[in-house]
Amino acid sequence: MTAASLREELAAFAAENSFRGKGPLSVALVVTQHARTMGLPLDHEKLITGGGGQVLALGRGAVQAVLKRHGINRVLASEGGRTSRGSLHNMRQYVAFLNSLKSRTEVDLDAVENFWIERVHEFFAGKPFKIKLDASKSLRTVVRDVIAQAEERQKTTPGLYYAGAILQHLVGAKLDCALGKGRFEHNSFSTADSPGGRAGDFLLGDVAIHVTTSPGEAVIGRCGENLNDGIRPILVTVQRGLGVAEGLATNVGLADRIDIFEIERFVALNVYELGKFAADGRKTAVSDIVGRYNEIVEEFETDPSLRIELRQ
Repeated sequence: MTAASLREELAAFAAENSFRGKGPLSVALVVTQHARTMGLPLDHEKLITGGGGQVLALGRGAVQAVLKRHGINRVLASEGGRTSRGSLHNMRQYVAFLNSLKSRTEVDLDAVENFWIERVHEFFAGKPFKIKLDASKSLRTVVRDVIAQAEERQKTTPGLYYAGAILQHLVGAKLDCALGKGRFEHNSFSTADSPGGRAGDFLLGDVAIHVTTSPGEAVIGRCGENLNDGIRPILVTVQRGLGVAEGLATNVGLADRIDIFEIERFVALNVYELGKFAADGRKTAVSDIVGRYNEIVEEFETDPSLRIELRQ
């Protein structure tokens, strides 16, 4: 099993079984350690304490020992999840998942542990991003501000690309609100478009939309492939990426064949249109887009901190 496939299976398990909070994350970390010492497959009956009411070795000390190896000193759970009534159920689910993996392939437990450590980083960063509607500010500023929040959070959690995820799902939410749900597929931010053969992040009719915070030669190359396949490419990026994308497109002779938009304008203009250029309508449109955005995050991402909280 490739590293990417393992991550996909872990992400699917985490999403389907709501392994997001401090209790389930503590269980995942401790049971992964049991898998190291006992080997796979595991017998879930051997991971229950003598009294029958708790997961073996599940406590603050064991959890923090794992976190410390990864340079994390913050306390995940004061009791390590021991007092959670759902811990035994979570343990059984996770053991069944690991055993299923083992029945099909060798399991890289280092990679498994790293996946859960990333989820811990997400948990600690877990406050939602915030949008405040201020009549004195432009709608472009509202979009710019939430992206700035994401970029600031990335500085404290290296390896996690919040801004890219927000861009992708904001575009998806805006399109759903403008066109209606069900017109195209959504995917998690971590799902790369090239391995799955997708034309772009979103495909509507003969148009492929690519969303990126850092346009490079690869995405321009994908746009070129779209054109060769009879598909019109649109590239949506942040303000500082606009000039870069235009320059790269010019270098390969595609400047007049790729529509390149800056995310702030791409979203803001649609908000005006959806709101019929009225103050109350704009508030409703922003609320609808944020609501749809949060639904997409809930369905396709394992990190609840990607949610946006709308403040009136």
